[in-house]
Amino acid sequence: MSFANILKEYENFDFQNYFENVTDEMILTSIEKKELNKFDFLNLLAPKAKNYLEKLAQKAHKITVANFGYTINLYLPIYVSNYCSSNCLYCGFSKKNKIQRKKLSLEEVEIEAQEIAKSGIKSILFLTGESRKVTPLSYLCEVAKILKKQFSFVSIEVFPMSQDDYKKLFKAGVDGLTIYQEVYDKKVYQQVHVSGEKSNYDYRLETPQRGAEAGFRALNIGTLFGLGDIKKEAFFSGLHASYLSNKYLECELGLSLPRINDAEGHFKPNTILDDVTFVQIMCAYRLFLPRVEINISTRENAKFRDNLLGICATKFSAGSKTEVGGYTKARTEPQFEISDKRQSDEVIQRIQSLGYEPVYKNWESI
Repeated sequence: MSFANILKEYENFDFQNYFENVTDEMILTSIEKKELNKFDFLNLLAPKAKNYLEKLAQKAHKITVANFGYTINLYLPIYVSNYCSSNCLYCGFSKKNKIQRKKLSLEEVEIEAQEIAKSGIKSILFLTGESRKVTPLSYLCEVAKILKKQFSFVSIEVFPMSQDDYKKLFKAGVDGLTIYQEVYDKKVYQQVHVSGEKSNYDYRLETPQRGAEAGFRALNIGTLFGLGDIKKEAFFSGLHASYLSNKYLECELGLSLPRINDAEGHFKPNTILDDVTFVQIMCAYRLFLPRVEINISTRENAKFRDNLLGICATKFSAGSKTEVGGYTKARTEPQFEISDKRQSDEVIQRIQSLGYEPVYKNWESI
């Protein structure tokens, strides 16, 4: 069964009615379980579960330490192009925005990579806008080869591609794929993705599977909180991660919890995810998916990220720049404004002061 078929099962599901009928006993039972089913996961997402947030956080922390120890994996993003052929209402790179466009030459990519490598972090994620014309497969393969000289783990966050194209990127040195569905509600998806290739909901939904079947070692997915109904989106992204981790046992699965931040275009979120609900969702993810990485980016402020570290976060970006050429000479507007503006060494020192071990490198291709 495809994940699209699983989503169809919930087309007429009454989430509000379900949440209204969740009892304290159901929540406590779900927290104490060793293995949660999808209804346990829903119980932990119910508004009433906030009354047990401390208990939920303690269980999430215990599970995290059992599976990951006191470690936090580090990575850095590099933006190599902001050209885009899609019109997405919430994104700073959207083709509708009148911003300065830039694509790094291969020489500039190498210079940026050398600067990033000074941090000591050996995991890198390279990103582009969604333009096959400006950043074709051949260019992406060359970027991957350059980055592989400096970094042991290279991931991509680019436009969705075919399995054959992903195989070529894998051969060029790409280890992982990050692809956010952005919003699982198909109606909302069509409203915020006005035109361009990204408006193809179904093709994007199937992208992680094509990446896994092409050989990528790691997949990272998520929903962009601020577009659809918060609890529904959390539920569907958790189900998606569960589906992928069960289907592709050889893949390391990661979940991100990005919230919409200010960007060019001044999009106003359709829904607001507050900090308490953020923590509730993160903990529910951990109890439902004990072995899945939980990634917290610099979209979140420094104090909040530090607090999440002590609960169940396992992966951080550090010293991130979201503009093209940002590590050497920023020349363009960022995709979105970051909130944690600390340099990578400051983040690393803080991780160590909290009793955790920063992991600079956890993978080497042989």
